[in-house]
This record gives sequence, structure tokens and C-alpha cells, in this order.
Amino acid sequence: MKTISVVLGSLVFLSACSQEPVSIPDRTSHPCGDSPNCVSTLEHREDFILQPFTLASSDITIEQIETVALSMPGSLTAVKDGSYIRIEYTSDFFGFVDDLEIKIEGDKLIVRSESRTGHSDFGVNRERTDELRSSLLEQGLITP
Repeated sequence: MKTISVVLGSLVFLSACSQEPVSIPDRTSHPCGDSPNCVSTLEHREDFILQPFTLASSDITIEQIETVALSMPGSLTAVKDGSYIRIEYTSDFFGFVDDLEIKIEGDKLIVRSESRTGHSDFGVNRERTDELRSSLLEQGLITP
């Protein structure tokens, strides 16, 4: 009986940790909340702001940006709609999901990355967007 209780308890715990795909609307224009788990190119607050991502050419497509974003570990395209993509990043150990949203507007990329759960992300979203910036620069898709 004790074994059954432990197994059932473990299953309940593990099922609570799993996260199903979520339907999330385009939030690229939304400000980050007050939790330190979000960064955005449209933010003005120091802890949340990302410097602009300026496209190197008007010929650059969201597919090119998506290819670079998907080269990072744990990535999966959740939504692709015109000039907008939302990529989910799942952490290896705990399975936490972060959402990276990218939209092409004129010669700029609007970039927003936020953790779905928790108060702090320990800088993971900023590190991810810094890595994205470096990769996009390396590929010649954005300007310095």
C-alpha cells in the first residue's frame, strides 16, 4: 500500500510539473510586469530593457530569424503568423518554459522574452536574447 501511495504521489507531482502547449496572444507590444523574469526592446525600465535589434536589410524574413532562434537548446516554434513568431524554450532540468516573441516591424525586430512561471529567471531571458543578438549579428541579419 505504501508503494502505491508513493507511486501515485510521484505521478501527481510529475503531472503538475508538465506544461502543455499554451495559446498565448502576441504580447510583443505589452510591457513586462514587475517580476524580474522578462526583457523587451519596447521597455523603458532599466532592468527590463533590451537595446534595439535593427535589421541589416529589408529583405530579411521571419524565417531567417526563426532559424537562428531555433539553433538554441530547448527551442520549439509554437506560433508563426506572418512577421511574428513565438518560440518556446524548455529548460532541461525542471522543464520550465520561457516564451521568446519576435516580430518584424519596419527595419526593427521587436523582441520580448519572458518566463511563464516563477518570480525570477536568474537572468536567463536576458542571456538568451544576448545570445540571439550575437547569432543574428554573426549571420549578418542585424546591424551592430
